[in-house]
Amino acid sequence: MKLFQQLLVAPAALGLLAPVAANAADLNINGVSDYASDEDIEQVTSITQFSDVYPTDWAYQALANLIERYGCVAGYPNGSFSGNRAMTRYEAAALLNSCLDSVTELTDDLARLIKEFERELGIIRGRVDGLEARVGELEATQFSTTTKLKGSATWVMGAVKYDDRDECNDESPGSCTSDAFNFAYRSTLNLNTSFTGKDLLYTRLRAGNYGATNPFNQSDSYLAAAKGGDNTLKVDKMWYTFPMGSEFKVTVGALIENYYMVETPTRYKPILKAFKLGGYGAVMGASTGQGFGVQWRQNVAPGEAAWNAAANYVADGGDGAKGDSKEGMFGENTDAYFLSQIGYGNRKWYISALYALKNAGQKEVCVTDEAGVETCSISSGAKAAMGYSTPRAKDLGHPLSAVGLRGYWSPDDSGWVPSISAGIDFGWAESEYDGNSEAVKGWLVGLNWKDAFMEGNKLGLGFGSYSSYATAVKGQGYPDDTNFAIEAYYDFRVTDNITVTPAIFWVDDAKGQEQVDGANKLGGLVKTSFKF
Repeated sequence: MKLFQQLLVAPAALGLLAPVAANAADLNINGVSDYASDEDIEQVTSITQFSDVYPTDWAYQALANLIERYGCVAGYPNGSFSGNRAMTRYEAAALLNSCLDSVTELTDDLARLIKEFERELGIIRGRVDGLEARVGELEATQFSTTTKLKGSATWVMGAVKYDDRDECNDESPGSCTSDAFNFAYRSTLNLNTSFTGKDLLYTRLRAGNYGATNPFNQSDSYLAAAKGGDNTLKVDKMWYTFPMGSEFKVTVGALIENYYMVETPTRYKPILKAFKLGGYGAVMGASTGQGFGVQWRQNVAPGEAAWNAAANYVADGGDGAKGDSKEGMFGENTDAYFLSQIGYGNRKWYISALYALKNAGQKEVCVTDEAGVETCSISSGAKAAMGYSTPRAKDLGHPLSAVGLRGYWSPDDSGWVPSISAGIDFGWAESEYDGNSEAVKGWLVGLNWKDAFMEGNKLGLGFGSYSSYATAVKGQGYPDDTNFAIEAYYDFRVTDNITVTPAIFWVDDAKGQEQVDGANKLGGLVKTSFKF
């Protein structure tokens, strides 16, 4: 750098001569680092390059003389000089030090300046040496130059109480095996890797100990925080996202679900997984597979409402990784799932329409024995990814088409008015055999009160159909397949990283017309979440 290339000449020099010493804490390292590299600054050759310096300014001629005589005056990266900006003595010393290497001729005034700030310059040099040593140590021991690790651990203790366990077991032996108090956990490690600063390779490692008999690991009372398993850590999500232009984003995943590739259509965060995403059923319900998708979001000013759209495809249940000729990514028996969305809104309110097409199929297989007697049965092909749905709703003879509406609204201020999230789904399929579902439905309303009772805490209430249910069945007309669930919880924020959540829920006829008498559940729990 040239002489005085960050020392903002006349005003700065007057500040340097002031007898008041600045505290070390006043040093603006960010401001100093703005001038740390010649690569970031173009040499000023004319005072007219400064956007905020005018001939009427009292220091105009002084600046012009320094530029012409020494060629060492520079401004801020945005092209301004900012002559009225105050600085600390440490900042001035650092700026002076940045010019010393290029000094070819010291005047008496410059020598006095260097003498005046000898002590501060020494402190600056010592601190820079210390920072360089610490940066070197961090670089030598860091996990990765491209990857950030975030994690969470969730503990749940609680129990469920069957409506009538004995009646349930009498009707279906072993269906209602326990209502014991239990304590289980789920641990998650998220690895976020970026190679360009705009892309993301996401890898999720997860483990848990919700065993097969844990009541919070059952299809009719499964928690959003549950994780089945035997404490085995495994990769359960992995995908890569990158921008395409300024408004498009492309995602390719070896382990992904469709809903990760659309705009999140709800603000309600549930206790029961069946209440996830405004209803984890006919439209949104899925399981991990191989897939790809594209998203578009309109560029608007922050806070303004914007349009968005998305379309994606997933070979559900891991079928995309299989080598069977009728499976793989696009086989006729692949549990294929196409999902699309169009939405409009901002962070305060949002509404979206979704369309899903889920592959499903059955065929009749007939076998003739040696006596010439023919026996026929229905053989299943692809099974639609139905999420939480009744057994009757899952009995599909042909692919399911489903449409859904999702939306949310949040008040401007915390108070007795909650944020509201809602969703409703309708689906239909051609049915070839008696018992096949011809139409399905599901719905949900979720309410959240922010800063409930205490700042930072949240109260939640959700209710709706526990799962998608059949509204028309071939050969049966309109069955009694409806179901219902309700939950309430309170997030008590202990610290920024620890939250304790007591919750209660009731699930009624989760399996619809196939529900075993007495199997309805009342559940109570306390969830503790740790984030790191």
